Amino acid sequence: MGDTRRFKKSYAKPFKPWDETRIAEEKILLKDYGLKNKKEIWKAATMLRRFKAQAKKLIAARGLQAEKEKQQLLTRLTSMGLTSTGADLDTVLGLTVNDVLNRRLQTIVYNKKLARSISQARQFIVHEHIAVNGKKVAVPSYLVRKNEEETLSFSPESGLNDAMHPERVPKAVEAPKDAPEAEEKAAEAEVKAEAQ
Repeated sequence: MGDTRRFKKSYAKPFKPWDETRIAEEKILLKDYGLKNKKEIWKAATMLRRFKAQAKKLIAARGLQAEKEKQQLLTRLTSMGLTSTGADLDTVLGLTVNDVLNRRLQTIVYNKKLARSISQARQFIVHEHIAVNGKKVAVPSYLVRKNEEETLSFSPESGLNDAMHPERVPKAVEAPKDAPEAEEKAAEAEVKAEAQ
């Protein structure tokens, strides 16, 4: 007779729907991070708002329980890659939506040069070409933890796992160490050819 679960929204809409500056900022974020729609921005903003509210509450709180919760929050944010080791609650209050969006799988795939563009990174993820910790992940908004970042790769079953695949980004060829000498020799050869 239907699902018995009670689903909750994972985001809150903006208070002012027609705020011109916010709309302009969201357009830039949509383009820069290759997001599908503004809900993805609102989800990141809501998550960040919760972390900041918890940090504000813990700054004012005193006692052993408050210290324990403070340590748990900072450990969680450090493992998510949002703060560095040894950060304090003031650092949490300084986080922005960009910090959360930079931890998305789509962004990290693009930054690791596994895709040519941010849109292609999203396509690779949705088509199950990307694996984290050896498991396929088909969710572009998946927040990659700091310890999972090194395990990010193409899925073993994916055709993109082959280095010769045409969609793979070619690795930058390192210039030989004697490149300046080779350029000088080429220039001298051109001068001699012109003189003759």
